[in-house]
Amino acid sequence: MGKLNMTRRAFTKLAAVTAAAAAVVAPAGAALAESSSATQSKAGETKRVRSCCRGCGKMECGVWVIVENGRAIRTEGDESAFHSMGNHCGKGQASLQAAYHPDRLYHPMKRTNARGEDDPGWVRISWDEAMSTIAEKLQETMDRYGGESIFGMSGTSRIWGMFAYGALGQLVGSPNMCIPWQVCKGPRFFATALNSMMQASWMETVGRPKVYTSWGTGPELSNYDDACRTVVDVAEKADTHIVVDPRMTNLGKEADIWLNLRPGTDGAMAMGWLNVLINNDLYDDLFAKKWTDAPFLVCNDVEPSGYEVYRFTSGKCQIKTRLLKESDLKEDGDPHKFMVWDNLNNRMTYFDADSGLWEGETWSKPTAGHEGMQEHLVPGVSQGWVPDPTPFDPAIDPALYGEFEVELKDGRKSKVKPVWEYFTARVAEYTPEKVSEITGVPAESIERAAKIHATRIDPSTGYGNGGVQYQLAIEHSCNAIAMCRAMDTYIGLSGNWDVPAGHRGGTQGEFIFKAGLGAVAPGIPNISAEEFNKTLGIEDYPLLGWWQGWADDASVWKAIETGDPYPVKAGWCSTGDFMCMSNSLQKWKAFPQPGLLRVRGPVEDADRRHGGHSASRAALA
Repeated sequence: MGKLNMTRRAFTKLAAVTAAAAAVVAPAGAALAESSSATQSKAGETKRVRSCCRGCGKMECGVWVIVENGRAIRTEGDESAFHSMGNHCGKGQASLQAAYHPDRLYHPMKRTNARGEDDPGWVRISWDEAMSTIAEKLQETMDRYGGESIFGMSGTSRIWGMFAYGALGQLVGSPNMCIPWQVCKGPRFFATALNSMMQASWMETVGRPKVYTSWGTGPELSNYDDACRTVVDVAEKADTHIVVDPRMTNLGKEADIWLNLRPGTDGAMAMGWLNVLINNDLYDDLFAKKWTDAPFLVCNDVEPSGYEVYRFTSGKCQIKTRLLKESDLKEDGDPHKFMVWDNLNNRMTYFDADSGLWEGETWSKPTAGHEGMQEHLVPGVSQGWVPDPTPFDPAIDPALYGEFEVELKDGRKSKVKPVWEYFTARVAEYTPEKVSEITGVPAESIERAAKIHATRIDPSTGYGNGGVQYQLAIEHSCNAIAMCRAMDTYIGLSGNWDVPAGHRGGTQGEFIFKAGLGAVAPGIPNISAEEFNKTLGIEDYPLLGWWQGWADDASVWKAIETGDPYPVKAGWCSTGDFMCMSNSLQKWKAFPQPGLLRVRGPVEDADRRHGGHSASRAALA
């Protein structure tokens, strides 16, 4: 990317658009609720303003804000909000402390003393000076070191924080955005994008699962995607309530089964559940054969080959695999056609990854099905419609087990096996006894929990007992993506994908984003594939080049500290504490090195001692 080509006024205007997205620029001491004329109250008058809570960042429980003399004095739960049903937790009620905290910043601040000194010497400056200095320093850094020498990072505050890891990269031409996604939902999205469908980790808790499983989370207190009061009622009315967590959560005290595994051993536990599922023939056989790569044949006698696929944002990458393809069997074969042995017709057939259809199949919209059969739904939640399982047409029976001989296009003979053979062999290693050794949970408890979850209470529904509400804790260990892939596989094989109370994924559709500079900068092209290839951490984690979702946080700070593979000289941090992700000691040592760090947050803190500029959240949020 070339010059920023942005005047001070233009830069200020762009930043102001971000501020507009938050819809509030309040003077010191002003209540958030004051921004609406409907909330104005006369002296001595008390008003109740309907709003939603952002205390935990995601759930957005319905609340009433009580405003007295123009100042919010407390918040209360709104019983008309069906997802929270009047619940308003302690964190939400305490959020007013942030709004009126005496150390909250409302103006840009500039340090006057050298970095590292105990007293930064912060002085207030004008918005014009702050914005012009930031624009000049960013352009200077780009001209001297290239756009990739600028990094961005932010906490999870949505539109008013996303600029630091979204639009900033587009504006300066940098792939080095340190995103909370890396430790918050990102591993789940990454894993499900590899496995099945991106965001298939989202569970429809409001669908009231018959077996409610909470894994690595305390949603009764603080979270998102159906949390708080909803899960309390769900857990109470479920036939069985299972908690998988090293600690005893508040709601866990009411659980029927508590698997208190050692921290970071969730992957082994997930493999143990898969072991119980398969060894007890509780998995969905048709699903495994038709909707997974389980029957695809593995050929160890060919070099990995394949075809190009699009990366998530820019460019393409080459898919290479030893799965047997038509192109391995004949010279003009199609690499998209993955070979399968058909037990019914005693011949080879294929699945076409390009069309998404089996050989001879013609897609038609399913019409046979029934309404969901969930109990205890609250008003406003629909049962939904569940299509009946669709058999193979034309009829085939893809082999999951066995060894078959094929002739490759060069005339060599080769023995091939289905993916399922390799998968089940790996899963067989994780017996309940082995998982018990790793996790510290008794083998009998592991087997009991997995059987209860996987054994359908009412087979007539045509689907499983409910998904698994797995969340952030599992994403803070080193094997997070692998664990999420194991969990995603278990959920699919147990009949809990895209069904009531199962894993529905994110809503798909085309949405026009008009909220200003946030996750994206409308009208500005994204960075190129070549620029994405400079992402810090890509050498150690090659799939970052396909994902294009974030730069590895630890790798960014290593580059700041060492200048390898190239110098990182400037950064922008919004709505979060940069010390919270990866190695905080490394960051504290590396922090003084960038030429500029622009920190944005509502309250002065110790981490800002090294910063160059600080702007208040109230004005730029």
